[in-house]
Amino acid sequence: MKSYTLKSLGKNTDYITIVREMNDGFVVRIVRDLDGYEDVKTDYISKELFESCIRTGYLTEITESLKLVANA
Repeated sequence: MKSYTLKSLGKNTDYITIVREMNDGFVVRIVRDLDGYEDVKTDYISKELFESCIRTGYLTEITESLKLVANA
């Protein structure tokens, strides 16, 4: 499962994780940090919208090195 950070304002550490890939999109788990409270939702995103978010920089894949830094 790949994870991606969401471009957001301030120091928020919002991210999504792909839970399942489907023919026309993805089921994703969205985690938003709201002043120390985690808002977790499961939703669907089309492949077209997902690819657009990658192209525009709204979503950035979390690499192994970023995961190590985030967990430190």
